[in-house]
Amino acid sequence: MKVRITSDSTCDLTPALLERFGVAIRPLYIIKDGVSYRDNIDITPADVFAHVESGGKMCSTAAVSENDYEKFFTRNLEGYDGLVHVTISSEMSSCYQNACNVARRMKNVHVVDSRNLSSAQGLLVMEGAEMAAKGGMTAAGIADALRALTPKVDASFCVDRLEYLRKGGRCSAVAALGANLLSIKPCIEVRDGKMLVAKKYRGHYDRVLREYVRDRLAGNDTLRLNRIMLTHTPVPDGIVDLVRSEILACQPFAEVLETEALGTIACHCGPHTLGILYIHK
Repeated sequence: MKVRITSDSTCDLTPALLERFGVAIRPLYIIKDGVSYRDNIDITPADVFAHVESGGKMCSTAAVSENDYEKFFTRNLEGYDGLVHVTISSEMSSCYQNACNVARRMKNVHVVDSRNLSSAQGLLVMEGAEMAAKGGMTAAGIADALRALTPKVDASFCVDRLEYLRKGGRCSAVAALGANLLSIKPCIEVRDGKMLVAKKYRGHYDRVLREYVRDRLAGNDTLRLNRIMLTHTPVPDGIVDLVRSEILACQPFAEVLETEALGTIACHCGPHTLGILYIHK
C-alpha cells in the first residue's frame, strides 16, 4: 500500500526535511489587523515580529477550514492508496476536529492528533513518513502506530521574553510581570496536549539554556537517540551552537535537527524562544 503523510504548518519542519521525508503541508492562518494570511506563504515570523515591535496589535492564528482540508486531502491522495494527516493538539486548535470531519467523508484518510505542537508534532510526521517509506503498513496501521507513539514525545521550550505569552493570553499579566521583575525564564512543556510551566529558571539566557538542556537530557536513559529537534524563534548569535554542543555533551544523538518556528508558533511565543524535542523509548 502506498501511503501519503501530510501535516499542518505547525509541525515546523524545514523545506529540506519536508523534501527528505516526502511530506506535504497545509498552512494555518495568521490574522494581522483583521486580514488572514497563510502561514509561511503570505506572511513570515519576521513579518509578525516587525509588526508587533512597531506598535501593531498582537497577531492571532486560525485553523485550517474543512473546505481547505477537503481540497488538500483530495490533491494529496492522487497516486496514493491512503493518507495519514498529523495535526497540532486538539487542545490548542480546531484543526484536528475539522480534519476529522472531512476524513469521515473520504476514503482511507486517517487523522492523528499529535497532542503536541511545533517539531514535536514534526517528530511524529517524520516517524510516519519512515513507516510509509518502508512499506508493508496500511494507512490505518500507520495512524494507529503514531497514536501509540504520541505519549512518548517530549516537548518543552524556554522563553526569554514573556510579552507574547502575556498578550496572547498564554499566561496572566501578573505572572508575566513577576517573572520580568525577577528575571525568571520559564520552561514551558506540553502535557496531555496542553501547555504548562514546568520550571522557572533565573539568570542570563545562555546559562539558563545550558541548565535547561542538562535538566532534560543528562543521565536520561529513557531516550531514543536517533534524533532530537532543536527548534527556535530568532535568538542571539551563538545560542544555537551553544545548545547543540550542550545536547551532544549530554547524549549521543545521531541527528540534531535545527528548525525555526513558523508563524503559528511564533505568534504565541515571540522571539528568544528555544526548545528541545525528542521521543522516549
